[in-house]
Amino acid sequence: MEKEIKINFEVIPSYDELNDIEKTLFDKAKTIREQAYAPYSNFWVGCAVLLENGEIVTGSNQENAAYPSGLCAERTTIFWTSANYPDVKIKKLFVIGAPKDALSSTAIPPCGSCRQSILEYEAKQKKPIEIYFASLDGEILKTKSIRDLLPFSFDASFL
Repeated sequence: MEKEIKINFEVIPSYDELNDIEKTLFDKAKTIREQAYAPYSNFWVGCAVLLENGEIVTGSNQENAAYPSGLCAERTTIFWTSANYPDVKIKKLFVIGAPKDALSSTAIPPCGSCRQSILEYEAKQKKPIEIYFASLDGEILKTKSIRDLLPFSFDASFL
């Protein structure tokens, strides 16, 4: 028997359609993207998270000649956040990715490893994290939880 899974997401047509906090997160992710260390892929990614206490934390991707040793912007940001704000919940995560010199591209979602890491933090805080992903311009995609991007998710409940 074949079954179908549907995911829910929202399409925000442009930056101008974002609310003030979403614009702030977009701007901070775009700015920190310029701090990416990506000499191998030339694919620069920035991430900004909004914490429940109002703090905004940012991070960018950091590559390494030994590729598995690098770290994506999303994981750089949430790992630093967890180390420095261990009991503060993440409300929103905004990620912007594009080739270094690109003027535009399609919205870039978190990779599989980042999805799994975000899922761990949703489980830890027992509350969903809104995920926004975008390119430098164009539409922005939003999900209410990482589970929308990872429908067959694996978490501690299986252990």
